[in-house]
Amino acid sequence: MKLWPLPTWHTAFACALFFTALTLCVSEAVAAGTLNPTPRSSPSLPFIWPLPAAFTFGNHTLSVDPALSLAGNAASSAILRAAFDRYRGIVFKHSDRYGFLRTLRTTYDVSKLQINVQSHSDQLQLGVDESYSLFVSNAELHSGVVTIEANTVFGALRGLETFSQLCSFDYTTKTVQINKAPWSIRDKPRFAYRGLMLDTSRHYLPIDVIKQIIESMSYAKLNVLHWHIIDEQSFPLEVPSYPNLWKGSYTKWERYTVEDAYEIVNFSRMRGINVMAEVDVPGHAASWGVGYPSLWPSPSCKEPLDVSKNFTFDVLSGILSDMRKIFPFELFHLGGDEVNTDCWSNTSQVTHWLSQNRLTPKAAYEYFVLKAQEIALSKRWSPVNWEETFNSFPAKLHPQTVVHNWLGPGVCPKAVAKGFRCIFSNQGVWYLDHLDVPWEDVYTAEPLEGIRKVSEQKLVLGGEVCMWGETVDTSDVQQTIWPRAAAAAERLWSPRDHTTRNINITTLPRLQYFRCLLNRRGVAAAPVTNFYGRTAPTGPGSCFDQ
Repeated sequence: MKLWPLPTWHTAFACALFFTALTLCVSEAVAAGTLNPTPRSSPSLPFIWPLPAAFTFGNHTLSVDPALSLAGNAASSAILRAAFDRYRGIVFKHSDRYGFLRTLRTTYDVSKLQINVQSHSDQLQLGVDESYSLFVSNAELHSGVVTIEANTVFGALRGLETFSQLCSFDYTTKTVQINKAPWSIRDKPRFAYRGLMLDTSRHYLPIDVIKQIIESMSYAKLNVLHWHIIDEQSFPLEVPSYPNLWKGSYTKWERYTVEDAYEIVNFSRMRGINVMAEVDVPGHAASWGVGYPSLWPSPSCKEPLDVSKNFTFDVLSGILSDMRKIFPFELFHLGGDEVNTDCWSNTSQVTHWLSQNRLTPKAAYEYFVLKAQEIALSKRWSPVNWEETFNSFPAKLHPQTVVHNWLGPGVCPKAVAKGFRCIFSNQGVWYLDHLDVPWEDVYTAEPLEGIRKVSEQKLVLGGEVCMWGETVDTSDVQQTIWPRAAAAAERLWSPRDHTTRNINITTLPRLQYFRCLLNRRGVAAAPVTNFYGRTAPTGPGSCFDQ
């Protein structure tokens, strides 16, 4: 079944209802005890994050059976069965805790969740169809069934998240309720690539912590974990072809085995999240030489990697061969940023090689990047490179290259004009380690800024927020990521024209509500409005006001 495009009248009707029902959204939340009435919390859009593309709702309240069952052909999907069990545990965390609360009520309005999927393929790649429809009838006409329809299991996953956000626990009746029924939601993402970069080189993050972050990504409908595993400070990943590489880890207890990496990929896939690994070359690679010192230009000058030796590229090829067995995603990040070639200029054997090959250090940088691209392409990966490679030699990059913006605005317009795909991560707005960037700046950033042609807009895959790890470890990573990453998540998912007006009135209350939802689900998301990201509350108060 084709869910899109929507009929024009339906979209217009949904948009018209946005503001006619604004006050109802808040008043029902207040009545349910889920939101304190504050001056800035009215009017507002319904508390679904990210905001669906098109929806209508009513004013009925339905009770949901703690014994909610799964129906439809989705029951044959291992991914959806596991997801249904996860979400049932989230939705009924209170009402099913003691096992006897169901006896307090004998009938419920909703007893079944029916999920119908057109394709049972579980192949997760860039651009997989994540659209879905969700229908909840009103109390008088209700058949006891909530329906999710999707073209793929991954669209159904997004529908399950939305369903979980429609459900709320009522402390008076001690039941889970769906407010504002009937609901009709037809939804799809604005961008195919909605990412979070996680740096585990500057500080090691245990596997369980990475899983917690992946789980929280699924709540915001993010779909790519960019795993920056290795950098100059440490090499924590096991590489069977070159086993001494992980001697570059901080300690023998701060490492990732091959099995760990498989586990992260499979855990992510079950939540509709791709994992894009990164091996940043030729700079940011001093840790490689701890296990293989000949990769350094000299013991006193350790990066960029020695461009003059075939062994350097043999090791790179071995790493990529081993990683290709683990990471099925079609994109692979090769870095290429912040390359200072002084080590090459100041090392005799490298300068001799440069002279023999009639290369300047700058040309050798280009040579290294292009050779790394050839290796990745030979392993059926499309290479992703930081923008310095595009800024330095755009005409030489392989046509499949994805340019990853980070230094500032204006790069994606230039890249797509030359036919390259682009990922937006402007550090001024989407670097989460920049703690003085407020949620408003994250939210109003626009990946398509400056790009007018539709054909060029299609080359912008999307964007990602970047969690660089210099000042982040297990103790503070979640509150540094959230809730600002959620602001970017809505920008990447929801239609722009629905989410850009009066954001302190229409968006801030919803983001505060989502932050509190994350807290309820065990995610240590920081207050929304503090001047610095990840700072603690300044005093007593409701979660919804901070």
